[in-house]
Amino acid sequence: MWQSSPPGSIYDYIRVASFSIGPDGLIEQWSSRAAGLFGMSSAEAVGRDPVEAFMPAELRSGGHRRVGEILDGKEWTGLVPFRMPGEGGAHGVAEVYVMPSLTGRGERAALCIVVDVRALRSIETDLAASQAIFGQSPFGFVLFGMDFTVVRANQRFATVFGGAADDHRGRTVEDYLPRAEADRLSATLKRVLETGESVTDLQLVGTTPGGTERRHWSMNLYRVHSGAGRPVGIAGLATDVTRRHIAAREAASARRNLALLNEASARIGNSLDLETTARELLDVAVPGFCDLATVDLYQGLLTGEEAAPGSWGPAHRESAGGSAELRRVAHASAVSDALPPAVAGGGAPGPDDLPPALGSVHRFPFGSPCAMALRSGRVEDVPGDEMGFVQSTLAVPMVAHDTVVGLVQFSRTKGSEPFGERDRALATELAARAAVCIDNARLYRREHERALILQRSLLPPGDPEAAGLDIACRYLPGNTATEVGGDWFDVIELPGHRTALVVGDVMGRGLRAAVAMGELRTAVRTLALLDLEPAEVLSALDEVARGLGSPGGGERSEGLGGSGGAQWPSRAAQKSREADLSEVYLATCVYAVYDPVTRRCTFANAGHLPPAVVEPGRPARLIDVPPGMPLGVGGEPFEEVEVELAENALLTLYTDGLVESRDQPLEEGLDALRSVLTGPQMELEDACDHVLSTLDTRHGEDDIALLMARIQGLPGEAVGDWTLPREPRSVGRARELARTQLIAWDLDDLVDTTELLVSELVTNALRYGEGEIRLRLLRDRTLVCEVWDAGLVQPRRRRARDTDEGGRGLQLVGLLSAAWGSRRTPRGKTVWFELALPDGAPAAELSVEQLLSMY
Repeated sequence: MWQSSPPGSIYDYIRVASFSIGPDGLIEQWSSRAAGLFGMSSAEAVGRDPVEAFMPAELRSGGHRRVGEILDGKEWTGLVPFRMPGEGGAHGVAEVYVMPSLTGRGERAALCIVVDVRALRSIETDLAASQAIFGQSPFGFVLFGMDFTVVRANQRFATVFGGAADDHRGRTVEDYLPRAEADRLSATLKRVLETGESVTDLQLVGTTPGGTERRHWSMNLYRVHSGAGRPVGIAGLATDVTRRHIAAREAASARRNLALLNEASARIGNSLDLETTARELLDVAVPGFCDLATVDLYQGLLTGEEAAPGSWGPAHRESAGGSAELRRVAHASAVSDALPPAVAGGGAPGPDDLPPALGSVHRFPFGSPCAMALRSGRVEDVPGDEMGFVQSTLAVPMVAHDTVVGLVQFSRTKGSEPFGERDRALATELAARAAVCIDNARLYRREHERALILQRSLLPPGDPEAAGLDIACRYLPGNTATEVGGDWFDVIELPGHRTALVVGDVMGRGLRAAVAMGELRTAVRTLALLDLEPAEVLSALDEVARGLGSPGGGERSEGLGGSGGAQWPSRAAQKSREADLSEVYLATCVYAVYDPVTRRCTFANAGHLPPAVVEPGRPARLIDVPPGMPLGVGGEPFEEVEVELAENALLTLYTDGLVESRDQPLEEGLDALRSVLTGPQMELEDACDHVLSTLDTRHGEDDIALLMARIQGLPGEAVGDWTLPREPRSVGRARELARTQLIAWDLDDLVDTTELLVSELVTNALRYGEGEIRLRLLRDRTLVCEVWDAGLVQPRRRRARDTDEGGRGLQLVGLLSAAWGSRRTPRGKTVWFELALPDGAPAAELSVEQLLSMY
């Protein structure tokens, strides 16, 4: 078949020209290629002497001799220098093959074939370089023809795919690669051939002949052209990058593992709730590490049993179950239709052989991999399920401080890469981190529950009652995510139907704060029973707090005393979750004493927030009580403020959790409290609920104590108040006034006892006191009698001798009254006794032993 210019012909690369010499030694014929080689047209060359036309002058004599020999019938081949006609013509060397010939008339002539030697030398160099690269390269070279079959392959390529290099001629890509990869390579070859655009780093995956290991190749493809610029095929350079892929995969796995561990550190353990911590573990593991996972914790751990989970060994296993009870607390799946690891993978039997449901209590069979992992504390491989959905599962015990707290199962489904040794190490680390957090949560929960029990046991039981006051209170502990605080409140009955209202807050959190709160509350009650003034109570309580928190004395006050100041200290700045032993016993407290007869309330404050009061028809306000320093600081006196409260006024004492949070400054919280209290008047219990539900308390960040009291006051008809001169007849006058008042109150059953005891107290006031005498009777839930004088000497009960004529009055008061005592006043002292109101039952008579005890 004829072609005008076959692609790939040798004539595309070398320049071959021809011309003929006639019998006269002149050029007779001149080809087009000769014109191109020598730069001379046929019209210029024909008829000229070739020696004179092309050869240098110094070689022309030899040239003429050679031409003569050729015309005599000799063949000749040699190198002939030549130059292009004209000045500055190029010089070159031509390889000439001269063949004698005959003309039609029988005359001798010659045919000359001329090749440019420079083109031949270039081809030789290119061939040598190509052979060196193609044959000696450590990479696999392959040349695809226009029909995408292999035209040539080097020995390196043959070493990988078998056989000799020549054996690969005529093969196609399907002979080397799987169908999908072969189709992808064929499409790429076609695109390169059509567009001429090279392709670099084409990733291909397959196996070598007779091998099973997956290999990775990187292939560069480019189109090959002939000397005339026509496409003749596609060249490919293939490199085995399997090791690079393995290294990259291992590096990626290491990076993924480090990222997972970093994420685990950030996300696991943010909550002190056991179930939440388990879910946080699965949020990290799925889908970053596995396709589905479950967490089972020991049931005893969740129910708060004292026994450590690790002690649930063989002695505690029931023969039927073969292991201790566990509860499934978390499950996560990245596959929509996936189930947790099935029974074949170690799950407990259930209906239709399904794995345990979330929240169910179950046991792993004794011989299952899961049970063995729990017993040994080591990771166990669990076989895939019978349906072929789960490829592999790791049963990883959750170990914290050598104690197994539960089991986590990581599973990968079909199509995912199976677990390797690096994965086992990562699974162990993830489970261990979660286990430590879970064990810490368990320990914290136990301490939190004990502290909460202690804290609640120290709060006033039931609904406190007080004369002249309606009281409602609320205590809201922090949630399980925060530690127990030291907030407390108390309502203490004082002599004379007075009432002490206390609200305090120990700085710090946890069990020590709750214990400190209990100690301070007990001290407050003890000091209150001494009937001291509010400022004196706080001063004594400050000494108690300093002794509790710092046995060495008051060194801690240095740097904290400062000036008393009029600014309330920021509770957020004073509290510290990392408080040491001394800081735990720093506390704030407000102590108020209310007298229902005068409706006056005396306040003293130790660094606490100010009380709030709202009177009928007026907006709520904060009572300006100098805050002083917190208890335990020492060195600063406390001031008192006495305020007269209107009838039906509402007094509110509270801790900082009600008005301060991380997101709300203190001043904004106090403004919000005043706004809520200014609202319409409502029942006291409803008012408490309204305050807590309306204010943005961020409940759970801190404990909240709220004490609200409605001011009632004793009515005038329930009070008898008289002043008596300092003279003997005042004793009889006092008995008469007491008798008349009791009869008016329909308390006839108490007349005789009251007359006797009033007589004793007034007589003592005349004998040992000073100034005029004041007698006051108060009727509320009990009957209280008070005798006032200006003397400072406190009465002391003593046992009279047999020969003494007196000294038995206070013994008689102690025997006949429900309670008695004395207290200092700003201008003297008050001695009082209290009698229970009659309930219709006959009064109890004194026994002989009680009567004889006075003698």
